[in-house]
Amino acid sequence: MKLKKIALAALFLLVYLVVIPLAFKSKTYFLGVLTTASVLSVISAGVWLIFYIGRINMGQGGFALVGGYASAILISRLGCSFWTSLVGAIIVTVLISILIGMPLLRLKGVYFSMITLSLTETARLAAQCFPALTNGPKGILNLPLPGALTIGGVTLIPDFATVDKHLALYYLGAFLLIVVFAVLYRIVNSRLGWLFRSLQQNEDLASSFGVNVPRLRVIALAICAAFAGVGGAFFVTMQQSIYPASFTFQDSTNFLLYCFLGGLGSVWGAIVGTFVLFISFEMLQGFNQYQPLIYSLIMIGLMLWLPNGLMSLKLPWLRNRFFCVPDPQDEGKEER
Repeated sequence: MKLKKIALAALFLLVYLVVIPLAFKSKTYFLGVLTTASVLSVISAGVWLIFYIGRINMGQGGFALVGGYASAILISRLGCSFWTSLVGAIIVTVLISILIGMPLLRLKGVYFSMITLSLTETARLAAQCFPALTNGPKGILNLPLPGALTIGGVTLIPDFATVDKHLALYYLGAFLLIVVFAVLYRIVNSRLGWLFRSLQQNEDLASSFGVNVPRLRVIALAICAAFAGVGGAFFVTMQQSIYPASFTFQDSTNFLLYCFLGGLGSVWGAIVGTFVLFISFEMLQGFNQYQPLIYSLIMIGLMLWLPNGLMSLKLPWLRNRFFCVPDPQDEGKEER
């Protein structure tokens, strides 16, 4: 079983890291679409994790905007490198999520979703109201590409200005995506993941067995925000700018749709849903004003055909061996 998992993972990595870059090296637009899909997948991963504890997060765009502005401010105001600003963006979003989460996560059901609904708009308005820090509606422009990452005199990553920036950004997005989903997969298959799943099943029952439910909720939201911080910081360096409208309520809704249509029963549902839906939307640009209509019809069709998401396709040889979220009731069975 492990050999099959390793072989399948190696095949995906070969296609993602070797075949696609070689095939589309000269097609910068398509590379850009794939890079954007990677960063959106990173952000969507956090939304999926909140689904995993039985909540709906409709404010992920707000956390991504906070992470993006944190990175941009550290670079433009303090002269930090992208790599330092990436760490700073994670720290800032995690701290804010903890401050928000402690009172917010006491709410249950639809009330939690309704409050998170306002987070993205709150973040956007905050970005407009502090022009001395964020430059207001004008945004922060002309941000540099990532410089070289050197540790102990050894250059691990070259200066992006000295290489093909489109290819470099693609690989950076791929690296961040792989790291984030490796972390997510490890969390789900750990003791922490089982505890998260217990919250989804029955919070009262979990609490009666001594599970610290409020603390687990805050931990889940902090991890969710950290993923958004990573995605927001990378989005900023990819666009080399950020505005209050860089992440809107519509983006937060899209992150939800990516998870729903990808499949909530699989760790990989967010990435599959994001790539399929975002690339489909980009491919429909030739239809001009009919693009949103056709895209909406595709989503409706997917919801009717695959109500449990794309990961529910009848591919048991692939899905059961690698992609499914383990069931806590299957104790004694081999970890999937």
